[in-house]
Amino acid sequence: MARRALRLGMVGGGEGAFIGAVHRMAAAIDGDWQLAAGAFSTDAGRNTRTGEALGLDAARVYPSFGAMLAGEQALAPAARIDAVAVVTPNNLHAPMAIAALNAGFHVFCEKPMAMSVAEAEAIAAAASASGRLFALAFTYSGYALVEEARARVARGDFGKIRLVQAEYLQGWLSEPIDTTGNKQAEWRTDPARAGLGGCLGDIGTHAFQLAEHVSGLRVEAVSADLMIHVPGRRLDDDVSALLRFEGGARGVLKASQVAAGEENGLKLRIHGERGGLEWAQMEPNTLILRWLDRPAEIIRAGGPGLHPRAAALLRTPSGHPEGYIEAFANLYRGFTAAIRGGGNPWFPGVSDGLRTMKFIEAVIANAASDRKWTSVNPGEKE
Repeated sequence: MARRALRLGMVGGGEGAFIGAVHRMAAAIDGDWQLAAGAFSTDAGRNTRTGEALGLDAARVYPSFGAMLAGEQALAPAARIDAVAVVTPNNLHAPMAIAALNAGFHVFCEKPMAMSVAEAEAIAAAASASGRLFALAFTYSGYALVEEARARVARGDFGKIRLVQAEYLQGWLSEPIDTTGNKQAEWRTDPARAGLGGCLGDIGTHAFQLAEHVSGLRVEAVSADLMIHVPGRRLDDDVSALLRFEGGARGVLKASQVAAGEENGLKLRIHGERGGLEWAQMEPNTLILRWLDRPAEIIRAGGPGLHPRAAALLRTPSGHPEGYIEAFANLYRGFTAAIRGGGNPWFPGVSDGLRTMKFIEAVIANAASDRKWTSVNPGEKE
């Protein structure tokens, strides 16, 4: 018997939104998901138009998130959605994720996980109690060569890790477009909707998650500086942090959304006793390895010698570039396999979300104090 596609319901992501469309494309790539329902906008006209444009049954384009949960629960199990994609501003992540989990649906949520550590812990508790899965959209960890880098660090190719540098530079908020009607900028700089951190929560969390994910090390403490460069802005648009990792490694994290002229400059460098690696999101199909005692190497996506886990994330032969959407689709692939009970697939989830929320709160606390270091792991020795 043919295996049916899983059914996805979406909250947010209506007409004109960026990330909702990305989720829909990523979920559809491998044929494992079908968008079946949605509550796309609180604006009734926009909500209806989005459903029509996506070809949905009008009866399953719901006027509110609560109506979607109730309507889908009322359907026979063979017809209702399997998971909810939460693609709203940050302030709605926790209440919507918790409600969906409690209603018996798996959740794939945008990052950051929540508005606070307390909210993230409430999501974690709901996921545990419901027995449902919770995934987070840390997209960049889905790239094949990020997995290659992680595998090489884990097997000890570079020796003991000493240095971790994560950089994420954008320039799109260099001017006050959040005050001139740009909706994406508007909510990201609004504390009521974005949370405690602006640039910190939006892209600093990506850099932090990637640094821990690839290095395999937890950050123990931070020494940080937050800056608002654009007058009148209410949340940080520039972040600098020194990182202390377990085992003695040291790191630097730089994230900015006012680096004029930059596009999406996420870069990661990791160095150990014998060598190191470099990966950049804008050239994602290349991994550079540098060695203490021999020439540098360039590893290419689809080329020879890839770790099996990395090779399994590729969909095209070498020389056929894969990018952001494919990386995002790899997160959905892992999420799908876990729902179907297929082995032990990895995808970013509760633990990544909790770690990044602790990082946000530690950076904000440190930047606001005169302390040199602040623990990312409250209750543990700093």
